[in-house]
Amino acid sequence: MFESAPVHKVVPNISEAEIKALNKKYQPLTARERIKMLYEDFNMADVMLTSSFAATSAFLLKLISDVTKKQDVFFIDTGYHFEDTLTYKEALTERYGLNVKSIRAIKEEHEFTTKDETWSKNPDFCCSINKVKPLDLIKNNYKVWISGLMKWQSDHRATLDIFELRGDILKFYPLLDVSKAARDAYIETHNLPFHPLVAKGYNSIGCKHCTIPGEDRDGRWNNNPKTECGLHL
Repeated sequence: MFESAPVHKVVPNISEAEIKALNKKYQPLTARERIKMLYEDFNMADVMLTSSFAATSAFLLKLISDVTKKQDVFFIDTGYHFEDTLTYKEALTERYGLNVKSIRAIKEEHEFTTKDETWSKNPDFCCSINKVKPLDLIKNNYKVWISGLMKWQSDHRATLDIFELRGDILKFYPLLDVSKAARDAYIETHNLPFHPLVAKGYNSIGCKHCTIPGEDRDGRWNNNPKTECGLHL
């Protein structure tokens, strides 16, 4: 079901030793310094940035926009976002002068998940159709993927390095070792806007069918062992 046509892959030509050297080089740098260094070490045309425009997405997006406003920002429009998320996306786009490009599932595949209510019976399959596959179609055009994951957010994320080869793309987590307290202090100092639902107790925000109020990521896929949508695995 739902087979995709083969696509050309741009595979980063990088060894384990080179990745280890990158981690050593970037470890002592601040998040902003890491982002600036990335564009010195890699061509921007090879760099992909995604944002869910969720709880505190303004943190990474401000850091990126302070370094460059030329970086495209990909937003995966699952069709199931809260209206507040779409409003937040527009607000941050205007505030930081972002170049946001929305990507989405094939129309027929998305409609299947709606009629089937796939999120209620097989959330992994729903995420695969509405998040993973749409990104896979463009991911193959890039060598480096910037993501705002932080170690304290989940057990899986606690195991990551600043640079990791995941499949055929080099993942870059400039915020990885930023503590929750440091993140919140930066947000307060720079008066960054939170997602509107944060004030209502939502601290991790995804699709409206699968998100309830909760601490950190506890409100995602409630009563389900699932902790990741599959994009970062």
